[in-house]
Amino acid sequence: IRDLHRVLKRSCAAGLMASRRHVSEGGMRAAKMGVVLAGILIALSAIAFIAWVYMANNVEQPKYRVVSADGDVEVRDYAEVVVAEVAMTGDRKSAVSSGFRPLAAYIFGKERDGDRIAMTAPVVQSRSNEQKGDNTWTIRFIMPSKHALESLPQPAGARVRLMKIPATRQAAIRFPGVATDALIAEKEAQLRH
Repeated sequence: IRDLHRVLKRSCAAGLMASRRHVSEGGMRAAKMGVVLAGILIALSAIAFIAWVYMANNVEQPKYRVVSADGDVEVRDYAEVVVAEVAMTGDRKSAVSSGFRPLAAYIFGKERDGDRIAMTAPVVQSRSNEQKGDNTWTIRFIMPSKHALESLPQPAGARVRLMKIPATRQAAIRFPGVATDALIAEKEAQLRH
């Protein structure tokens, strides 16, 4: 009986040691898995950031010549451009959001025949008739410079219009952040002074 008791005691001790080793090996595996997952997330974030920087620096913008500059404010002469535009009614944010969809469908070829058209920057937004308190906004995508008005595929419906905008002189101001109504009003006031 003593021998049996000693054997059972040793077996229990060996089993307890094995289960502790198993738990600590499981914990080590989990820790290693956490480090691997963190590394993957960091790598994916870096790739996404690099892709965003690449796209931001490689999106065509309309050509202009700076006539004068004062800090963040520039007076620019823009060449003639071809645009796709829609008119939307409502507050600025919802009108721009609603207007973006049909313009994106046009350039990506969702509602028309033909090839996709490259995205450009900026997306232009302006109130159609501010003096009359009109709440209609014009939202425009500037077409890539390689496209003439005549060479662009026709939009599928009547909402999207293609047109030329003649060469123009404009005041411009650069600012970081999200273009909220308050920030736009502040920057517009700065341009007017």
